[in-house]
Amino acid sequence: MSSARLAVDIGGTFTDLALEHAGGRTTVKVLTTPAEPEKGVLDGVRNILATSGVKAEDIALIIHGTTLATNAVIERKGARTALITTEGFRDVIAMGNESRYDQYDLNIVLPQPLVPRYLRLPVPERLDNTGKVLRPLDEAAVRALVPFLKAEEIESVAVGFLHAFVNPAHEQRVRDVLGEELPGVGVSISSEVSPEMREWERFSTTVANAYVQPMMARYLRRLETDLRDVGAKAPLFLMMSGGGLTTIDTACRFPIRLVESGPAGGAIFSAHVARQCGLANVLSFDMGGTTAKICLIDDYKPQTARTFEVARVGRFRKGSGLPLRIPVIEMVEIGAGGGSIAHVDSLGRIGVGPESAGADPGPACYGRGGTHPAVTDANLSLGRYDPARFAGGSMKLDVQAAHAALVADVGAKLGLTADMAGVAVIEMVDENMANAARVHAIESGKTYDGRTLIAFGGGGPVHACRVAEKIGISRVLVPSGAGVGSAIGFLRAPVGYEVVRSLYQRFSTFDVAGVNDLLADMEAEAVKAVVPGSFGAPLTQTRTAYMRYVGQGHEIPVPLPLHVLGESDVAEIRAAYDREYARFYDRPVPGSDVEIMSYAVVVATVAVAPADVPDAGGLFVPHAVPDHMQRVRDTVSGAASDWAVFARAGLAHGAKIQGPAIVTEDETSTLIGPGWSASINALGYIEMTREAT
Repeated sequence: MSSARLAVDIGGTFTDLALEHAGGRTTVKVLTTPAEPEKGVLDGVRNILATSGVKAEDIALIIHGTTLATNAVIERKGARTALITTEGFRDVIAMGNESRYDQYDLNIVLPQPLVPRYLRLPVPERLDNTGKVLRPLDEAAVRALVPFLKAEEIESVAVGFLHAFVNPAHEQRVRDVLGEELPGVGVSISSEVSPEMREWERFSTTVANAYVQPMMARYLRRLETDLRDVGAKAPLFLMMSGGGLTTIDTACRFPIRLVESGPAGGAIFSAHVARQCGLANVLSFDMGGTTAKICLIDDYKPQTARTFEVARVGRFRKGSGLPLRIPVIEMVEIGAGGGSIAHVDSLGRIGVGPESAGADPGPACYGRGGTHPAVTDANLSLGRYDPARFAGGSMKLDVQAAHAALVADVGAKLGLTADMAGVAVIEMVDENMANAARVHAIESGKTYDGRTLIAFGGGGPVHACRVAEKIGISRVLVPSGAGVGSAIGFLRAPVGYEVVRSLYQRFSTFDVAGVNDLLADMEAEAVKAVVPGSFGAPLTQTRTAYMRYVGQGHEIPVPLPLHVLGESDVAEIRAAYDREYARFYDRPVPGSDVEIMSYAVVVATVAVAPADVPDAGGLFVPHAVPDHMQRVRDTVSGAASDWAVFARAGLAHGAKIQGPAIVTEDETSTLIGPGWSASINALGYIEMTREAT
């Protein structure tokens, strides 16, 4: 039976594919087709099958990650959605928590809810904070909404009631009623989508799930059918934002969990590479065609979070988007990809992004109708890319078009030649990424001392050395297949599912039996979601409680033991909270009681340990021979000189390269800057080290 496995990652500019089979690994990068994303996927599948020689029917597993759910919310192209909520609370998703992402902007623009007010429909019902029914659900009022929903041609309904995370009975009954009255209309209930306290986040997440659910379900089912039509009958799994894989059925029910699936795959890829190389603490740097993503990895695990924002009004400005209460791998994302457009503002300053040329029309050098300079145009103008060999020679880049765009939008306004405009654009985008990395570390209470930067994505290895210099990192690692790193990360992800529920507790009155019952129910729900896709693989489980001192506004996660809790465990968990709080904030707060706001249970298949590093002693080749020389302009000195260019496929274990130099491969290029040296390790990875200055 074939063990071939295929991963597909749809990005804003490129769709990446990685196929692992008996003969090794084959990777392909094709342009994304925004209007029909499945077309790009199928083009890539046919391409990779032809390249690898693997037959479609020999694929045992297909794993998919996509930005479609995110894009639908950002572009407001989701389903026509209504919200049914508790009488008196229809404006929760508009009021938010009254915070302002810019306190001094008198004309601040806040994110608009996905559901307009006239489609937010209140019904009489009320539960208290323990789930006790204070006012029964008025079913007649629910049924009375049906004619209005039909008249408005509602495609999807979100249901969010006060305190439904404790008692879901009213929400479930509304779903049953709508199922009878409106067959074919999807219904998302908050007690399943996001069963946690905080009404704004819970309602917002449920509305977003309902908003994208019809479109995502249609797309996934259509893709499943199309893959079968080309002969690929393997089960299709989806990458979730939290780093686990799930079945297509679960993804169709809860597509909101897919919003960060691509970047999550990249973080898993970095974590796997870090474990292979014995690097416990690294910085993951993923630069693609539209954005750059930075993630801290400690003890071989990516940093995680419970909240995420989408569709930010001030793009990449925290607090300016719609909140989603879902498990995510925490990372900072900035508009700094190969397609990010450069411009000069009214003050004469160069800016890069967040607007992107994407795949259509793409950067000016693609020759697809783009006229504005993108980061790829700037890199090409500096000689960093060979215009005849870009993307393995599948795309011929137009150098003159890149120069013309740089001069028109940047150079002419600042009195710079095309080359120097390119230098300025690249320095600006590198500084933007470095600054985002600095802020992310500070906000996480961590530093970059002793970390290795793992660079991947189409642009990551091109910019890695300069970004590392700016943030004080002296070692960079570029793995094999770096250009399609997120897709490869999908192949390393476990099948898993996270269940989060709220049960308010204080340590002074801790209900051990109640917590044990809750955790047992959560475990059963998570196991039910994982088992269909585990193929009999052993499962692992983690439990976490989110706690805070009474009166505080934010929680911190504390691991819980896996056994049934006893009275003796309560004091140990409290002590663990104090230690974790002191790690974050230097010291605990003596004499303060602690409250537990919510619990999380993750069930996943056991991750496959990385293979042992091969003994490649016999392949040791100390001196690499360049293929040719290429004229490159350095962004630090501004001077142009001849750089040696090496083909990565020809570099064996032990090969050493002194910068400045370029290592090329089909999906990306690695720049070894002046003052850097590189060697090829036993895994075939490029290890770059900055010389002491």
